[in-house]
Amino acid sequence: MKLERIAALLAKAERTDNEAEADAYLTKAQMLATLASIDLATARNHTKTTEILTPVSRTVTIGVRGKRANTHLVNLFVTVAHSNSAHVDVARDSTYVISYGMPGDLDCVETLFTSLAVQMTTHGNTYVNAGSWRGEQFDGRVRVAGGYRRRRIEFSAQTARAAFYRAYIARIGERLQAGRAEAIQENDSHRTPPNGISGALVLANREKEVSSFHRKNSQARGSWGGYSGAAMSNSGSAATAGRRAASGANLGGHRELPGNRRQLSH
Repeated sequence: MKLERIAALLAKAERTDNEAEADAYLTKAQMLATLASIDLATARNHTKTTEILTPVSRTVTIGVRGKRANTHLVNLFVTVAHSNSAHVDVARDSTYVISYGMPGDLDCVETLFTSLAVQMTTHGNTYVNAGSWRGEQFDGRVRVAGGYRRRRIEFSAQTARAAFYRAYIARIGERLQAGRAEAIQENDSHRTPPNGISGALVLANREKEVSSFHRKNSQARGSWGGYSGAAMSNSGSAATAGRRAASGANLGGHRELPGNRRQLSH
C-alpha cells in the first residue's frame, strides 16, 4: 500500500482549524487505507506471481515501564489495529505490543497510531493544565474488601486525564469504523454483482488468514486487562473535551511520542 496518497491527503488536515474538515480528512484516510487493503487482497487472489503477500508480525514499543499513559496508548493502538484487520498481543506491563496483519495494513496502523498518540497526549495535557475539571465529580469505582464499589468521586488531574483519553479513543474508533464502512460502500458501488466481490467479503477472508497466522504464531497467554482506574464513566468536561479533540484530530504523522522514540522490530 502506498502511504504517500494518505500522507498527501492528510497534509491538508494540518492546515485547517475546521473540526468538520479535519473529521472528514481522517475518515477519508481510513477509507483509502481500507480500499488499498481490498485492492491488494483482490489482486493477490487473481495473480499467478510467486510474490505472495502473507501476514507478518511486528513489535512496537509503547513506553517505559510504569508510565500511566501506557495503558491508554495501548488501547489507542488496539483501536487503530482492529479498524485495519490486524490482531494485537499486549505485554503484561503494557510497554510494548505485537501486531499481526498484512504488511500494508500494519504500515497504516503505525502511521495512524504515531500521529494520533501525539495528538491525544498533547491535547490531554492542554486540557488538564487548563483546570476546567476542578470541582467536578464522576461516577467512579473504588477498591474495597471483596471487590469494587461505585461512588461519586471528585476529579483529580490523573482521573481527568484518564477520562479525556478514554473518550478520545472511543471517538477515534467511531471515525475509523466510519471510514472503513465508507470504503466498503465505495468499493461495492464500482463492482456489479455477481461478477464483483463484496469488499466486506474480501476483508473477511483477509482477516481469517490473519487470525490463522495469529493463532499459529502468538505466544500470548490470557487477556489484556486494559485500564482499571477509577474513571470508568464518560461524563463531565473531560469526556466532552476528549471527544471534541478526537473529532478534530488529523494525521500529520511527522512527530514522535513525547519523551519516547518509537522502535519497530520485525
